[in-house]
Amino acid sequence: MTEKQEKFLHKEKFTNSNKGLVLGSLIATLIAITPYLFSLYESVPATKSWDTFLFTYTSDTWEDANYAMWTLTGKAVPLMLLFLWFFTCRHWWYHALLVPIVMYFFQIGVILFGDVAIDEFQLIYLIPVMAIVIPTIYLIRARIFNKMNEASKSMQQLEDELKMSPKGLWGKISQYF
Repeated sequence: MTEKQEKFLHKEKFTNSNKGLVLGSLIATLIAITPYLFSLYESVPATKSWDTFLFTYTSDTWEDANYAMWTLTGKAVPLMLLFLWFFTCRHWWYHALLVPIVMYFFQIGVILFGDVAIDEFQLIYLIPVMAIVIPTIYLIRARIFNKMNEASKSMQQLEDELKMSPKGLWGKISQYF
């Protein structure tokens, strides 16, 4: 190998490790500030209407903007953590995280745009998601146990074989379409 090739490989390895370090630091920071993100609702006034320089929020259903934002942060923070878990998890069962993610999306939509009780009919809307996710997880599990019976591999070796590690966020998203 020439000296130029060695420098290029060293530079590429250094750049990739820096990207991983920056991304890991960003994820760790987001997780560490979740208590502060949850307490953002405390800056919202306890009135029916909340005026900011960006928008005006009128709380018709909740009759208190502070209470509505408390409910919103109680749904948005766990949703953010579930997204982080989903996009960083490399286990075969990570598709099961789609069910609570969709549930939180629905609940946030009801908080922002709906006039119905927050948890009234959410299971009806989750049935199509669960109808896809649960059989998929079962089929993956069945595939693992079939391979375990055919081969002399341990459960950890098979799980490592089924781990998906696409390149970046778009790679992770594109595997679903």
